[in-house]
Amino acid sequence: MNDELKRNGSRIIYSSSRDGPMNLYRKVSTGAGAEELVLKSNEAKLAQDWSRDGRFLLYSVGTGASDLWWLPLEGEAKPQKYLATEFAESQGRFSQDGHFVAYSSNASGRSEVYVQPFPNAAEGKWMVSAGGGTAPRWRRDGKELYYISADSKMMAVEVSTTPTFKKGVPKELFSAPIWGGGGSVNVTRYDVTANGQKFLINSVQSEAAGGEVTPITVILNWPQLLKK
Repeated sequence: MNDELKRNGSRIIYSSSRDGPMNLYRKVSTGAGAEELVLKSNEAKLAQDWSRDGRFLLYSVGTGASDLWWLPLEGEAKPQKYLATEFAESQGRFSQDGHFVAYSSNASGRSEVYVQPFPNAAEGKWMVSAGGGTAPRWRRDGKELYYISADSKMMAVEVSTTPTFKKGVPKELFSAPIWGGGGSVNVTRYDVTANGQKFLINSVQSEAAGGEVTPITVILNWPQLLKK
């Protein structure tokens, strides 16, 4: 299951395979009331992001060479293709003004973070990461973009989206031993506060900086011990 809260936290959109492939559902985030089917089709779909104004849903289609699609959540809900190539585009995130999407792609032979205009991706393309990157997230004011480098460092890039997209030089913030390395398709295993000062990272104790390794004890021939 993959989910994405609406920006004001009142509702949640999530994916479930209860009825065949992963379909998209919506429900009040408190758990009250019945769920609503948002989109059903024969392809596996995973929610990626919800635009700040609540008008658009960004989601991925496929689990291997995934593509990015978007869905209007007002009026006629007809799926629209955003990026569909032979490569894997995933981990899509709307900019705060909704005019751009940051995502990861392996089009160069390794995962890198890119930004393209929304809804027409053909209007431009910028590589934000340098030397590999995954899992982009925007700072709330839209002036900084974060991602995980190929060697598991939290990186920050100063950006601007007006009048068009501009980017600075990636800077290392700290070591980020994210579980799985941060490169899992369609999954972003960290979050950042609105001001960019605190990060919540999905890690394991043995990977965490300064964390102690927990030993594993294996008992052999334990059925014989029970007889004593």
